[in-house]
Amino acid sequence: MRLTFASYNIHKAVGLDRKRDPERILSVLHEVDADIIALQEADRRIGARESCIPRSEIDDSPWRLIEVAKRPRSIGWHGNALLVRRKFEVNGAEALDLPTLEPRGAACGEVTVDGSRIRIIGTHLDLSGLRRRDQIRTLVRYVEKCERGLPTVIMGDFNQWGRATGAMREFSKRWTVITPGRSYPSRQPLATLDRIVATHHWSCSDHGVHRTGLSSAASDHLPITATLDLTKK
Repeated sequence: MRLTFASYNIHKAVGLDRKRDPERILSVLHEVDADIIALQEADRRIGARESCIPRSEIDDSPWRLIEVAKRPRSIGWHGNALLVRRKFEVNGAEALDLPTLEPRGAACGEVTVDGSRIRIIGTHLDLSGLRRRDQIRTLVRYVEKCERGLPTVIMGDFNQWGRATGAMREFSKRWTVITPGRSYPSRQPLATLDRIVATHHWSCSDHGVHRTGLSSAASDHLPITATLDLTKK
């Protein structure tokens, strides 16, 4: 089974022109055309925490939400949202809290694709290296304690500059850390903040940063992608 995963910090749908344009974000997602997508900063941080992308527009897209929101006008948890192809069966969803001084969390979902059940997690980690370590440890422990040993993919804005340094060392040999390339800032990318991390069940056949005229203007981050093959169940 081969799937394309994407992670995209949409900056609350505010582009470099300082305009909030959810349709522009959706257009970028159509360009990427991934099977499973993790969004960061998908909800506003104050008030009702409403979604930056209207649900009605998501309903008209090729993807469905994995429902983790605890607020009626949100689509995610602490800004983390998960989208999957409509043909995939969603088996469960959970909002995870991460240790930090400011609100941070992760969106977790389990889906069945072509008879195989997999787990996906979208997250946005702290700016502090010490807190990032604690947050990665929390995610790894969560996956290890879950039953069934499902093939798992964690995606998001890790806020980590070094490719294999700092908090990223918390991922053991049972994990593969995929750093597709420089994705921030979108106009002239310098930092490799966005990652896709997979358990040993997966092999990576391709990865990249989606850089087009549209994606360079739609957010302060560029989307990243990885094509993964499920080799072990």
